[in-house]
Amino acid sequence: MLVGLWLAKSLNQVRGVMVAGASCLLALSVWLTIYFVQQRAAGNADAMLLTASTPWFEPLNIAYSVGVDGISVVMLLLSSIIVFTGTFASWQLKPMTKEYFLWFTLLSTGVYGFFICTDMFTMFMFYEVALIPMYLLIGVWGSGNKEYAAMKLTLMLMGGSALLILGILGIYYFSGATTMNVNEIAAMHNIPVDIQKVFFPFIFIGFGVLGALFPFHTWSPDGHASAPTAVSMLHAGVLMKLGGYGCFRVAMYLLPDAANEQAWIFLILTTISVVYGAFSACVQTDLKYINAYSSVSHCGLVLFALLMMTKTSCTGAILQMLSHGLMTALFFALIGMIYGRTHTRDIRNLDGLMRIMPFLSVGYVIAGLANLGLPGFSGFIAEMTIFTGSFENPDTFHRAATIIACTSIVVTAVYILRVVGKILYGEVRNPHYLELTDATWDERVAVICLIACVAGLGLFPLWASNVISDAVGPIIANII
Repeated sequence: MLVGLWLAKSLNQVRGVMVAGASCLLALSVWLTIYFVQQRAAGNADAMLLTASTPWFEPLNIAYSVGVDGISVVMLLLSSIIVFTGTFASWQLKPMTKEYFLWFTLLSTGVYGFFICTDMFTMFMFYEVALIPMYLLIGVWGSGNKEYAAMKLTLMLMGGSALLILGILGIYYFSGATTMNVNEIAAMHNIPVDIQKVFFPFIFIGFGVLGALFPFHTWSPDGHASAPTAVSMLHAGVLMKLGGYGCFRVAMYLLPDAANEQAWIFLILTTISVVYGAFSACVQTDLKYINAYSSVSHCGLVLFALLMMTKTSCTGAILQMLSHGLMTALFFALIGMIYGRTHTRDIRNLDGLMRIMPFLSVGYVIAGLANLGLPGFSGFIAEMTIFTGSFENPDTFHRAATIIACTSIVVTAVYILRVVGKILYGEVRNPHYLELTDATWDERVAVICLIACVAGLGLFPLWASNVISDAVGPIIANII
């Protein structure tokens, strides 16, 4: 895709390359998912499949090692859906469309590489590839206080990266391993407990910064609010999931003793993230800030469920990553489309949109219902799995934390219904809005695809739950 975009000369060629590339990636991800479901039926889904390894830098035993399990498969599928729909959400973007899609594709490349890598250093490299384009995508094509938001996001995430590289090198040198392969290091079980206690916070916080771990979440609302539509979709929908994935796959998997001993500290922080994000969304007046703080709350649920360390809660965490990625991408797509017409995201200046743009308004209602956990949508399945699995812990501390986190469901319903009632219904006070049009064909493609995915996962969740659960099992067995 990068080469095709580089060689493209006209706007139509750029769009054609993006649609062709995104469609191929989506088709490959669907094929991979079907293949993995078939392998599960054959009893092979608890193993890492499609593995390959090529030496890259032998003095440090770094290799380009790849492979996928159930967690990787659903994350790749999510990434492909967001890239495909984000392409259509950016159909009308100008100026410098070619340059925008080049950076967007580079960002996507980092995401794909991160989810398939099993070598820690190569995984870290792709992690950095996914972060760096954000600075330009927000700083150049963003809106509002975009320079400040881009700089804040980049510096905070680079701070997390500094912790990550220290943690990765610490694991490598003190494990006595002759490889940086995550699965091989985990199988050795020979990292001293005292060393684990030192480096676990480095890895967990390093990835947790991207997962909106309190109090390192402050980059998220500003970054989301200033990013262009498709970048917000990819950032909140996929990039933030790198944080939860890394915490589970690297920090907890490789440092299980420290995870068990220090989990209570981070469990308190993630509980704060869940509740604080929900209440913060209630007091916002900007549509993007509302969804950004909602993402802090829902991504907090991912880390919260992982730290509960039961198979059910961790399965729910991965389901939440998949569900939230789809829901928040739908939200940001609709917000961008509404903003492109009304030129405002302030809910105090929006009203009566259901009469003017019914397609976009109905889409917003569906996204809201999914976000607050209505049965039949993906949010309900993910959150109920999380809370059921979390309550499996018999001690008072874990159950109290679960009850506190559950309050976010009520708060989420408050801000979602408040916004829906305020901007969609009532009289149209601004006569300029009467001249506005509803969604174009490219916007309808993006919205319909995302709604179908959110509803499809909600109505038929068993395939995803089973694939994820089989992959979670060996990791949990290594942790507890």
